[in-house]
Amino acid sequence: MTLFTDSPSHGADAGSVESAPLAERMRPRVLDEVVGHTDVLGEGTALRRLVDADKLPSLVLWGPPGCGKTSIAMALASSTDATFETLSAVLSGVKDVREVVARARERLTRGERTLLFVDEIHRFNRAQQDAFLPHVERGTVVLVGATTENPSFHVNAPLLSRARVVALKRLDDEALTALAERALSDEPRGIGGRGMSLAPGALDALLAASAGDARALLNALEAAASSLPDGAAISRNDVAEAAGKAVLRHDRAGDEHFALASALQKSIRAGDVQAGLYWCARLLAVGEDPLFVARRLVVIASEDVGIARPSVLPIVMAAKDAAAFLGMPECAYALMQAVVVLASSPRSNAIAVAWKGLQEELRRTGAPPVPDHLRPASSKMAREMGWGRGYRYAHDYVGGMSGQENLPDQLRGSTWLTPSGEGFETEVTRYLAEFDEFRRTGTPARKDGRQDEGVGR
Repeated sequence: MTLFTDSPSHGADAGSVESAPLAERMRPRVLDEVVGHTDVLGEGTALRRLVDADKLPSLVLWGPPGCGKTSIAMALASSTDATFETLSAVLSGVKDVREVVARARERLTRGERTLLFVDEIHRFNRAQQDAFLPHVERGTVVLVGATTENPSFHVNAPLLSRARVVALKRLDDEALTALAERALSDEPRGIGGRGMSLAPGALDALLAASAGDARALLNALEAAASSLPDGAAISRNDVAEAAGKAVLRHDRAGDEHFALASALQKSIRAGDVQAGLYWCARLLAVGEDPLFVARRLVVIASEDVGIARPSVLPIVMAAKDAAAFLGMPECAYALMQAVVVLASSPRSNAIAVAWKGLQEELRRTGAPPVPDHLRPASSKMAREMGWGRGYRYAHDYVGGMSGQENLPDQLRGSTWLTPSGEGFETEVTRYLAEFDEFRRTGTPARKDGRQDEGVGR
C-alpha cells in the first residue's frame, strides 16, 4: 500500500486530479516512467539495485530546477511501498519535522515505512537539518532531500554522511521530447483525448523555451494547447506566445552565480575571446551586479595575465570605474572591451604560483627576524643595537646594484617567482638573471667612487 500525503506545511487542497496542472498530472508514478537519468536510475545501476532489493537508503537529490527531483522521490516511494510525506524547507520548521516523525513512528509500529521528501533542504539551517539525524539513524524515516545547490556546501556533513548524494543533470532534448510526446498521447493524465499534435518547428520551440526544465516544457505545452480547439496542430508561434520571454535562471548567492563567474575566468584564461564575451554577456543579462563582473576581471588581470602584460590592469581598473560611473546597460561596452583585451593578451600565472609558494614558505618557516641591516635606524637606541648597520643604499650604486642580501639568513638563495617567458616576462626573466649573476660575481661600485664604509643609512 502506497499513500501519498501532503504535509500541513504545504497547505494541500482537495482539488481533483483533472484540475491539476499538466505538469502535476504527468508526474511519473513508477521509476520506469521517469524520463532521462538512466545513468543513476536505469536498470543495473547501484541505486536501482537497492530499490529492487527494497533497501532504499536516504538520499540527497542534487540537480537543476525541473529535472525531476520531486517526481523521482514520489516514484521511489511507490516502488518501495512506502508512505510519501513531504516538507518544504521554505515553509516548515522543527515542529513540522516532529509531527511527520510522530506519524512515521506510528506507522512503523504497523510495519509500514515512510519516505520523507524535503524540498529545498539546503534552506534548512544547521539546527533544523540536525533534527533529522536521529530519525534517519534509527530508520524511522527514509529521508530524500532535494536541492539545487551543491550539497557539500549547503547540507550538514553529519547528514551527508548518512545519505547518498545523487547528482541529476539537466534533462536533455531526447528526454524532453519523450515527455512531450507522452503528454500529447496520454489520455487519462495528458491531453491525448484532444487529438492534438505539434506542427513542424513547435517541438524545437518547446525545447528552447524549457531549457532542460520538464515543468517549464509541460507548462508551455499546456498553455499553447489551451488556446486551440481539439485536433489542432500546435505551431511554433503558439508555443512562443504561450512560453513568453525566456527567463535566464540565476541565483546571485548560489551555484549558478559561481559557475558563470568560473566560466568567464576559465574562458579568458584559455584565450577564448568569443567565449569570454558570451559568459560576460550572460552574467550581465541575468542581472548580475556589473561591479561583480568588474571585480572578477580585475582578478583575471592579476592572476591570469599578470606580469606577461602588466599594462592590462589599468585598463581593467578603468572598466571597473566605468561600471561604477555608468551602470547598466552602457557599462557593458567597457566590461566587454576589458574581456577582449584580457583574452587576447599573453598570459602568465607566475605571480599566482609565487604567491602560493610564499604562503607555503611562511607556513613552513614561520617568521624569521628581519636582518639588522634592514631595520630602521630611527633612534639612538636602535643604532646602538646595530639596526641599519651595514645597509647599502641602492641609489648610491651604479645600476642600483648594491649586491646586498635582503632575506633572512635561513632563506638566502630562495626563489619564488619563475617567469614563463610570455610577453613582458622576458624582460623580468632577463633582469632576474642579471641580478643573480651580479650578486654571485659582481662587485658593487659606488657612484661617487668612494669605498664602502660598511655603515648603513
